[in-house]
Amino acid sequence: MVTDGIQKERQQAAKLGVGVRLVLLILKTSAALLTGSIGIIADAVHGLVDVTGATIGYIGVRVAGKPADEEHRFGHGRAEDIAAASIATLIFLAAGIVAYEAIGRIESGAAVQSLELGITATIVVIIIKLAMSRYLLKASGRLESVAIEAMGKDYAADVLSSAAVLVGLVLVRATGRAVLDPIVAIVVVCLIVYAAFGTMKKSISNLMDTRLPDDEERAILHAIQSRQDISNYHALRTRKAGSQRYIQLHIVVPGDKTVEEGHRIAEETEDDIRALFPTAAVTIHIEPCTPDCAECPSRCGAPKDS
Repeated sequence: MVTDGIQKERQQAAKLGVGVRLVLLILKTSAALLTGSIGIIADAVHGLVDVTGATIGYIGVRVAGKPADEEHRFGHGRAEDIAAASIATLIFLAAGIVAYEAIGRIESGAAVQSLELGITATIVVIIIKLAMSRYLLKASGRLESVAIEAMGKDYAADVLSSAAVLVGLVLVRATGRAVLDPIVAIVVVCLIVYAAFGTMKKSISNLMDTRLPDDEERAILHAIQSRQDISNYHALRTRKAGSQRYIQLHIVVPGDKTVEEGHRIAEETEDDIRALFPTAAVTIHIEPCTPDCAECPSRCGAPKDS
């Protein structure tokens, strides 16, 4: 289960993600109004959606941290996956708005004003986004939060989009060709869509109860196979909801073991698995060896019936 300390850190990271989004939105909106750059406007529109997305992410983290209750016996972990999918959906929406505005600007050929101001503001935005992206992605790995990871990836995507806007403004200033600004905005759209696709794919995978990655399942099997008091195992099932892993399996123990001994073996095996994944919910069903040893690879040394 998720500890109170980890949950508190998740909420703090999510709060910071929302707060910085608000600051960036104000900065980008001001620069967009002063310059008229469709590239900066694209970044500002994306920023507006990001504030909403970051808020959804924060709510998802808070809901996911609630303990299991009468109506949600398996906890609220899926709230993080729903939040991540919602963020990705909003990013797709922002991409469509920006593409529409950029195409209209190419047709109208509107000029860009106060290029120096726009360039300076964009550089500041890039620095802030880089810092936040590194912080959130590092925190998401340590705290195992897909919602915070989605926020971190969104910041990373924003770095690329803001860098593209910066290049566009610099090119407009160097060449005097204002059409480069909306062209760069379309490039920003492509970057936004690419980032959103990865986030959507991962959240949908969790919502569909996709099994854990191969390397994680191999680690689980190694922990089981290394125990000499387990004759065999089968029916391994794994899934993930938000940051919560769920692991279920059947273990076969020698038939001469008592109920108490079988229970001890199961508990120790659960502890071995939780040593790999501390927040995992592990459920183990115990079965005795069959009389003909059909379930058993003879680890206990008992002779098989002929």
